[in-house]
Amino acid sequence: MLLGRFYHSDRGGAILLAGLFLLAIVVPVLNLVVPESSPFHLSTYTVTLIGKYLCYALLALALDLIWGYCGILSLGHGAFFALGGYAMGMYLMRQIGDRGVYGNPELPDFMVFLNWQELPWYWLGFDMFWFAMLMVVLVPGLLAFVFGWFSFRSRVTGVYLAIITQALTFALMLAFFRNEMGFGGNNGMTDFKDILGFDLQADSTRVALFLASVVALAVSYVACRFIINSKLGRVIVAIRDAESRTRFVGYQVERFKLWLFVFSAVLAGIAGALYVPQVGIINPSEFAPLNSIELVIWVAVGGRGMLYGAVLGALLVNYAKTYFTAAFPDLWLFALGALFVLVTIFLPKGLVGLWKKRGKEPEP
Repeated sequence: MLLGRFYHSDRGGAILLAGLFLLAIVVPVLNLVVPESSPFHLSTYTVTLIGKYLCYALLALALDLIWGYCGILSLGHGAFFALGGYAMGMYLMRQIGDRGVYGNPELPDFMVFLNWQELPWYWLGFDMFWFAMLMVVLVPGLLAFVFGWFSFRSRVTGVYLAIITQALTFALMLAFFRNEMGFGGNNGMTDFKDILGFDLQADSTRVALFLASVVALAVSYVACRFIINSKLGRVIVAIRDAESRTRFVGYQVERFKLWLFVFSAVLAGIAGALYVPQVGIINPSEFAPLNSIELVIWVAVGGRGMLYGAVLGALLVNYAKTYFTAAFPDLWLFALGALFVLVTIFLPKGLVGLWKKRGKEPEP
């Protein structure tokens, strides 16, 4: 009965969750059970690629929560994604131990190369998984809280807020490029070996990371949908549609925006933490403003203000990116720009809006 109500109130979301459930069953079977000689075998590379797409989908979900429902356009959400990735990367680097290139159980190899004598204080504790996971949530959340508190308190909105968020991620990119920061400089962190004692290159570990991405996306979607359907969600939508009027009737708009912004940043950090062990590297290029702009395009293509639309957009655009960068590497950026222009002009509500227009889903 509960599933039935969920289906009728959010048909697209129900289809998304069903698809994730199906993926969680089919992908491990095709990779671990079906022999490699079979045409139905799914390679570990493909499993990792799907897992990466799911991390991007979670990031798009985080942005759509604040942009689609609260009207906060962030052009710096890639910063929170990268910070979560760096927290996971620090844990993975501490797991290398005496198997590292220089045989030093304390210092990561890039620190030995740069003649660091001791581990910086902010690296302490990252040899423990629980501490690293706490930092995955705490660091992006704390940055979002500080940034959001000053911005929303000053009533910075619209394009000005978007520019400030872009400046934030650009400043972080420049900072992390410096070797003195102790995060690997422009090379970042790579050559990870283990996670929780399991070999990162093993097929079973790759499948486990894929399943973790599936679960994280499904749980995050349900949590976001719960927020939107609650009284809090109605206030958030009211802020998007008429912020001044919402403030006039007595709601402390800044607090609602700050809470949602922090929650969105935490989701982005979790996406980054799941992304790093699957792709095997994290470097300052993840802070690049272009990445955050691409994120906005994912959400716009899928459908802003409809959570499963953001997920759909992230999956489709990144699949297209994988194909075009291999087949036509010089044309991808032109194709991406043309896609954004076409969607903005002809599909202002994205692909989900087109679906609704054809009558396949009733308006909420």
